[in-house]
This record gives sequence, structure tokens and C-alpha cells, in this order.
Amino acid sequence: MSQEDRYRHIVRLVQDGRLCQLQDLWTDATLLSEIPRKHFGRSGDTLLHYAARHGHLPIVTYLLEAVGMDVELVNGDYKRAVHEAASMGHRDCLLYLLEKGAQVDCLKKADWTPLMMACTRKDLDIIKDLIEHKANPMLKNKDGWNCFHIAAREGDPAIIEYLLDVFTDIWNTESKIKRTPLHTAAMHGCFDVVKILLERCGYNPDCKDSCGVTPFMDAIQNGHLHIAQLLLEKKKVCFTAMDKMGAQALHLAAVTGQDQSLRYLVSSLGVNVK
Repeated sequence: MSQEDRYRHIVRLVQDGRLCQLQDLWTDATLLSEIPRKHFGRSGDTLLHYAARHGHLPIVTYLLEAVGMDVELVNGDYKRAVHEAASMGHRDCLLYLLEKGAQVDCLKKADWTPLMMACTRKDLDIIKDLIEHKANPMLKNKDGWNCFHIAAREGDPAIIEYLLDVFTDIWNTESKIKRTPLHTAAMHGCFDVVKILLERCGYNPDCKDSCGVTPFMDAIQNGHLHIAQLLLEKKKVCFTAMDKMGAQALHLAAVTGQDQSLRYLVSSLGVNVK
């Protein structure tokens, strides 16, 4: 077996969770000296990344305690094993890595934290674990999004409610282009989340991003008519507001071909088509 074939075999053992076969290979002194810091493939993952990603706690434990791998090893994107465990929902691996000293707010490429990655998966237990281990929910990635923006995009009401319960001001945030979580939820059609944000948060419902787009415009141009109606009924938003190019919701709906939105604006709200 060539060296590269041997490495591929070891990676497969880790991915499959075959600890006993992995331990049998550790009689090779060369492996003992190379593997603890060896990076594999284009992503530059270590064995610890593979084990955490696939949720194999016995192998994660073995790699840290018997092989002596560093819990803070990074891959080519600066992702650590704790990012993998958080994003894939492997709670036992996550808690063990944190117990072994993994930084709870470590940053991968684009400044994503484990908490942000957990919010993409709608895993409330993982989110609670990270918060209880002092994860900072106010940290922002390179686009200016914090974890609440991400949770608003994914649309899980339970996660939104929890974050607002624990951090009452977390809603008061904007991205680098001045988009709020209300914009994000409206754009992605997250009706239940929009409803919570309108009830519990202090947004100006006609807030504009750096292009002058309001949440109502976002809902209309993406075909989320039920959200547009909610914004109008609950907050009396301005349905003729203009963006920085002078376009109204009507223009945006026409560009994106949203027939129902067009009918609603013209027939129900009386927007002048001219």
C-alpha cells in the first residue's frame, strides 16, 4: 500500500467510525509522528475535523487523548472541529470539545462562529449549549450578520423566541448594507418569524437598506404576499415607498414576474400602474 493509499484508508476509517481498526494502525512510528498535524484533501481537514463532522465521539476522544491532537487545529478555511460539531448537530462531540478547551467563539473564513453555523441548522439544543458556554451572539461575520440574522433567514420561530428571551436587544442589528433581520425574514418568506419580529421587536417597519429597499418591497418582489399583507395590516407600512433608484414595490414585482403581488398592489391597494 502506497503512502497516499494508506492516508485515504485512515480517513475512511475515521469517517466510518471504526476505532478499533484505527488503533491497530498506531503501532507505526511514522504515523504517530505525521498524523497528529496531517491535513488531507483540498479542504485541508485533519482527522479531528472528519471525526467531529461525522459525530464519532469515541474517535474524537481517542484523537485528542491518545494521539495528542490539538483541539484548535484549523483546516484551509480556518474551520475547527468545534465548527464541524456545531454545524452538523453532534451535541456529544460539541460538549466534549468545549470541555477540552475549544474556543466557543473561534472564527472560520468569513468570520463565522460555531453559533452562526448552528443557526443555519435550526438546532435549538446546540444553540443553547453554545450560549450556555458563553458564546457571544452579537459577533458579526464579514457581511455584518450576527446569529440573529441567520436565524431569521432560516425561519425557526422557537430559535427566534429563545434568542429574544436570552438577549432582548439582539434584534437591533444591521448588516453592512443596512439590512435588518426583518428584511431577511421577509425576503425569505418566513411568515412566523416576521410575525414575532413585529410583535416583540422595535423595528421601524419601513426601514430601508442601503439601496432603499424596505421589508415590504422584499416580500413583494419575492412573491411572499402573505408577509406583505401582514406588514400592511399590522404596521400600515408605506406600499408606495421608493428605493434609491425611484422604484416602488410595483416596479420590483414587475421585474421579478410576481403576478399575484402585482394584482394585489393594483387591484387591492389601488397602486397607479403608470
